[in-house]
Amino acid sequence: MQNVRRYADIIASLEGLMWLSLAWSISLSVHIGSTEPTLAILLVIGALVVFSWAHRPLRYLLHRYHIRKRRTDMWIHILALPLLLAMFFHIMLAALLSSAWLPPKMLLFNILASAGWATYVMTLFIKFVIHGLKAKTK
Repeated sequence: MQNVRRYADIIASLEGLMWLSLAWSISLSVHIGSTEPTLAILLVIGALVVFSWAHRPLRYLLHRYHIRKRRTDMWIHILALPLLLAMFFHIMLAALLSSAWLPPKMLLFNILASAGWATYVMTLFIKFVIHGLKAKTK
């Protein structure tokens, strides 16, 4: 059961990293005025999806591990909380610094989503260490 959790955690972490790379590529595309970074990341994500669907052993491996709970935790860390916090911080900064430069909402979201993903990965690592220590003491 420990291996199932570990594989599910790794899959959810990699999926979160893919979504973060897409969000950052959108910000980069807006900054440089070209769609090439976003198209490149979409191509990589599409290739990974096709590979995981077409490669039979990997498809069976991914089907075997129920990662719904892990993915829900990941989505909360990289989407739900950063969206709410980015909106709150942008409104607060607009009220305090109305005439000064404000960071774009997407950049604020990307920073908060990256921090949320790092928190998610560190939480998984701490859980892994705790489960490993418990298994050693038994």
